[in-house]
Amino acid sequence: MDSAATTAPTIPNPKAASLYADSSLREKIIEYGFVGELLRVLWQRGRRDIEVLRAEVDRGGYDLVLHCNGVSRHVQLKSSHREAATAKVTVNLKLAEKVSGCVIWILFDQETLELGPFLWFGGKPGEPVADLGTKVAKHTKANSRGRKTERPALRVVSRSSFTKLDSVAAVIDALFGALLEIAPNQPMAQFEAP
Repeated sequence: MDSAATTAPTIPNPKAASLYADSSLREKIIEYGFVGELLRVLWQRGRRDIEVLRAEVDRGGYDLVLHCNGVSRHVQLKSSHREAATAKVTVNLKLAEKVSGCVIWILFDQETLELGPFLWFGGKPGEPVADLGTKVAKHTKANSRGRKTERPALRVVSRSSFTKLDSVAAVIDALFGALLEIAPNQPMAQFEAP
């Protein structure tokens, strides 16, 4: 019997391999962890006027719609582990069609999946996302002719275009503006933004 047939393949660095092999699972853990932390901090601030909607199809340029304080945000989420050399991300042009569209790039610890810091690309509540630029994204894999064709609906946005936010509380302020802290038993209507 051939010994190669009975030996399990070795992975040089299992932790590094899991960053790509389990990327869909990790992406969901990051998304759910981020939403959970966002809701927890809003709860601590006494906010109960919160809505979270998920896009079931990747067509509109966003992953989530978040609503609080009378402000709705269409959010495209990106993520990278903190040590990654990622210098740019692609952003769907349709995000610019949404009122208050924004991109939140979540950095995370690759061992613990602890979230933060966060990179922010967006305007103030009620303002559209900043100009996405003119650099058209390309497919990461070449076609049968060896060409990486353009993806006309996507733009490349550099990391330097983002603003670093150190906490989920800072992300909340960027998303919804300065929120009043509300005692949980007070009616929300008197605190809603006009």
